[in-house]
Order: sequence, then C-alpha cells, then structure tokens
Amino acid sequence: MNKELSVIYLILTIIPLFFGCGGGVKEENKNIETESSTSLGHVSNEKYSIDTKESVVTWKGSSLIGSNSHTGYVYISQGELMIENGKLKGGSVEIDMNTIEDKNHGRDNKLVNHLKDPDFFDIKKFPFSKITITKIAYINADNHKVTGNLSIKAITHSVTFPVRMEVKNGVAQANGWLVIDRAKWDVRYKSSKFYDILANQVISDSIEFQVKIIAKK
Repeated sequence: MNKELSVIYLILTIIPLFFGCGGGVKEENKNIETESSTSLGHVSNEKYSIDTKESVVTWKGSSLIGSNSHTGYVYISQGELMIENGKLKGGSVEIDMNTIEDKNHGRDNKLVNHLKDPDFFDIKKFPFSKITITKIAYINADNHKVTGNLSIKAITHSVTFPVRMEVKNGVAQANGWLVIDRAKWDVRYKSSKFYDILANQVISDSIEFQVKIIAKK
C-alpha cells in the first residue's frame, strides 16, 4: 500500500459532521443549563439554512506513532439550524462524502481515492453522512455543549462536542471541534482494534474534525 496511505486515520465528516471548535469550553463551569433540542417543526423556532458554499468540515488524520498526518476537507450538501431568541435549539447537517479532498492535492489522487473505497468510507454504498442534534447544554451566551447522533456508513452513535456560536443580523456562525473513534463506525483500515500489525504501520483510530458553519434565515 502506498506509504502515504499508511499515515492517515481520517474521516468525515462527515460529516457531519458537526461543528469545529473556535475555542475551548471548560467542563467545570457550574452554570450549565441543559435542555433537549426542540422539534424542527416547533413554531417558535426559526430555521436557518446552511450556506453550503461558505461552510466546510476540516478533517485531520495521523499515524499512531510519529508526527505524520494528513489534513483535508469535506463539504456539506444540505442542512439547517433551529434558533430561538438567538439560541441554538436543534438542527441537522448532511455531508457529501464524494467531496472528500486532501488539502495539498485536491480530490483526484491515490490518497483520496483510497478514502473513498471500502477500506475507509465506501462512498459508492454510503455517499452521505449525517448528524442530528439531540441535546444542547448552554455554557454561556456563545458557548454550547452539543450532543447529536452521528451516522457514518449507516452506523449511528451519539457524540458530544463544544460549539461556539454567534447570531447576528440574520446570520448564524457556528464553529466546533470533534474527535471520534473511527472504529465505532467500522472504518477498519490499519486499525489496531481489528488487525494485528506492526506498530509503525498502525493508523490512529482518533479522527479530528473542525467544522465551520454559516447559516442564514
């Protein structure tokens, strides 16, 4: 296998997916107010449609040993945020896995083509990933802790991650940071959880996503 492929651990997000972090959120904050997200059809909520041209998910994967890593992007196909009185109440994001690209070499190279095949995301069979918000804890006016159902390769697990959000003049900007264990979504290539391989060949099971979302009324 191409040496370049042995140093990635990726995924999407998907994507979904969801938000990449614009700043750390302290767990010990004592003023957290936890609420379940309201239905997307709740009459008091306003729907903000995600601008797919201005929004992006950045992924980063690396080898388990050493400093080798790869960074790239994957793009949102559609989605919406539900907002009430300037506060995030719910939403969903769909990621087009066909848009996976490497930061340095674009979408048509051996690395990206391998990420699209069954060793990783099998995008012919699973072309989209999705995250749907299920719960929100409000840390302060700008910082939230978001919980959602992340679906990749038709496998769904709950994830929780920090989100920094601002709503102004009919535009919502959300930035989040999420790390997942790819093995939970059956992304097996050179994972020590599935294969007995040499340590210097193992790709980390942790996948990092930074997500920037722009949504408009």
